[in-house]
Amino acid sequence: MTNMIRAEIITIGDEILFGQITDTNTQWIGTELTNIGIRPVRKSSVGDQTDAILQILNEAHQRADVIIITGGLGPTKDDITKKTLCTYFGVGMVRNETALAFVTSFFEKRGRAMTDLNRAQADLPANAVYIQNDWGTAPGMWFEHQGRVYISLPGVPFEMKHLMTNRFLPKLTEHFQTPIIKHKMIRTVGIGESFLAERIEAWEDALPDHIKLAYLPSFGGVKLRLTATGDDNALLDQELAEQVQKVMPLIEKNVFGFDNDELEEVIGKLLKDKNLSLGIAESCTGGYVSSQITKVPGASAYFWGSIVSYSNAVKVSALGVKPETLDQYGAVSEETIRQMAEGVRKALGTNVGIATSGIAGPDGGTPDKPVGTIWIACSTDQRTVTRLLKLGQYRDQNIQLTSTYLLNMLREELLNI
Repeated sequence: MTNMIRAEIITIGDEILFGQITDTNTQWIGTELTNIGIRPVRKSSVGDQTDAILQILNEAHQRADVIIITGGLGPTKDDITKKTLCTYFGVGMVRNETALAFVTSFFEKRGRAMTDLNRAQADLPANAVYIQNDWGTAPGMWFEHQGRVYISLPGVPFEMKHLMTNRFLPKLTEHFQTPIIKHKMIRTVGIGESFLAERIEAWEDALPDHIKLAYLPSFGGVKLRLTATGDDNALLDQELAEQVQKVMPLIEKNVFGFDNDELEEVIGKLLKDKNLSLGIAESCTGGYVSSQITKVPGASAYFWGSIVSYSNAVKVSALGVKPETLDQYGAVSEETIRQMAEGVRKALGTNVGIATSGIAGPDGGTPDKPVGTIWIACSTDQRTVTRLLKLGQYRDQNIQLTSTYLLNMLREELLNI
């Protein structure tokens, strides 16, 4: 098999370390590198300090065949990437006439005057191969040094993505002979990572050496990512399909989709295919479940509306919950959640109604009903099912988990209709 090419991604900028901006570049770059058969082995963030950048470059040289750097290419004094690269490679800075012509044209087309700082954008390390950035003045740069390839990119995401897609990814493909890396994602819900691992342990142990499994847990679910490496694209697809076929009987009940499928999208398709309408009654989730449903384009075809019945008075007036039910059992009870799910279906005239009611926290718990006590329900013309959730102390987590568990309950009920 072709040797694996390793890559390290380095983001430069104090603003990333201070949490003032979110680093989305490394995630995107990692995905694109994998698609061309280059395996990211590490990502690092470093501030605008010369010594720190030099240190991380030296370390990356020991680990990777390709070192990709984003950020620090602007015209101001705090942008030190080019000067630091000169120090690292032991070269001087020279003005690149092709880069200068592009920067000049860039400003002329916009009717803007150039400053000396703008002209300095065309000053590059002497060993740099200039790569034109069509969408900005910060240059792209390609270096070859001691058997390694170094790529320097602007940190602005849309400029970086354009350069990588149109310039650097094709250049990397030409430069390296890379193996094929293929991913297959199995999307599960309603089962914890450890329980899932126990259930598929024998299958996992029997995977061939060139197929690896990773567990990617999230709120209420786990993604199983199979990664196959080889030289034959069609064969890898076949092998991944065979492994999915082998594991499915063990986890089929918890699998809602594959690859980029999202739970709310799968539910939307089920509702459309079965020509069913949905109404939602929310108390403790405060509209979060409805927002998940309406993330899907075209949700109006099946989602008719929701009632956020945060108070008991609204539960009675809008959903038809009986006052005596609230008096006897309370808002957080099986009896109440059943009437909420059935009530929203009646109030909105939908085929299906789902509901939430509970104590999301951090306050409001009692010895009998501590924070994290939440009831969910799903009602159809066939039956109403309910479930008690016993979650944790954290409000945001409880709301997200409740939404996932409720949507999965809805999915399971739709499969039975």
